[in-house]
Amino acid sequence: SLKHKAQGGKMVEFAGWSMPVQYKDSHINSHMHTRQHCSIFDVSHMLQTKVYGRDRVKFIESLIVGDIAELKDNQGTLSLFTNTKGGIMDDLIVTKTDQGYLYVVSNAGCADKDSAHMQARLQEFKAAGHDVDLEFMDESLIALQGPSMAQVLQKGVGDDLRKLTFMTSVLTPVFGIQGCRVTRCGYTGEDGVEISVPSGDIVSLTEKLLADSEVKLAGLGARDSLRLEAGLCLYGNDIDETTTPVEASLVWTIGKRRRQARDFPGADIIVPQIKAKTQRKRVGLISTGPPVRQHTPILSSDGRVIGEVTSGCPSPCLKQNVAMGYVEAAFSKVGTSMQVEVRKKEVPAVVSKMPFVPTKYYMGQ
Repeated sequence: SLKHKAQGGKMVEFAGWSMPVQYKDSHINSHMHTRQHCSIFDVSHMLQTKVYGRDRVKFIESLIVGDIAELKDNQGTLSLFTNTKGGIMDDLIVTKTDQGYLYVVSNAGCADKDSAHMQARLQEFKAAGHDVDLEFMDESLIALQGPSMAQVLQKGVGDDLRKLTFMTSVLTPVFGIQGCRVTRCGYTGEDGVEISVPSGDIVSLTEKLLADSEVKLAGLGARDSLRLEAGLCLYGNDIDETTTPVEASLVWTIGKRRRQARDFPGADIIVPQIKAKTQRKRVGLISTGPPVRQHTPILSSDGRVIGEVTSGCPSPCLKQNVAMGYVEAAFSKVGTSMQVEVRKKEVPAVVSKMPFVPTKYYMGQ
């Protein structure tokens, strides 16, 4: 964290780590720099896990809603850990590497819960004679996000980055640093990568990237407004153990084969919801006037409380307030007018499609 302070970072505690919220640039400038150029986000607090063994796919599928068996080598997918009640325990990315293990990245705030959950299931699996092992990784993780990412990173890797499409991953030296994993993904809606790097080399890699004038450090403030413009959920705000994947509008994460087999935790609650609809739904909202924050009440046009905001901020790109939250299903259609109650005042809002700002993930030439 000395390094962050030297760069002018304002520090906050995040999941037991001291994290940079903002650097010399204002939050807005940092946000716009990411959309126009490229920024580094320190996401080292994320939990990185390797799952080994012949039954590794079966093991991870016993904990999550996704179809991992169908992934190609070195392809990844966003998935959800669910509990037996159908609630979301965490969101995670699972990559099926060709190195004989699955590479799993899950959230900081859930690291203890996730690792305990995986270890408990591991003991059951081993007791049943299955071949599976876990390794919790010590590596650091940074995200390099923005339209000039490929131009910046290409100088430091041997492989042609045009072959690395969204949600695929490669092991490669990066600017001479061995043992890095580069995965084309991220939390900003921009083209970008996450780079897993041996912790002793994180400062050196960051400095090498910052030597390019395209690149600046960005903090958690920009990370939050960027992911919200991209319509992406923050665990603990927009999804948690009281929300199901169907309520959260995340049905697309549930593999077709998994729906039919109903063989994931909470399937007996979640699968019927897909057809029957739920009482509430996660939606995007746009409003003008004072900004909307978490816990802002959402009202129908006749003033009845119909839901609550889970994340909100002024959008630097749209110059309007963007938010997401849960409303009664009858009000979840795009274009539905409603109100948000900000400081005891009722402000007009409208249900909007997400992402609010078009995403620019790289799908290949």
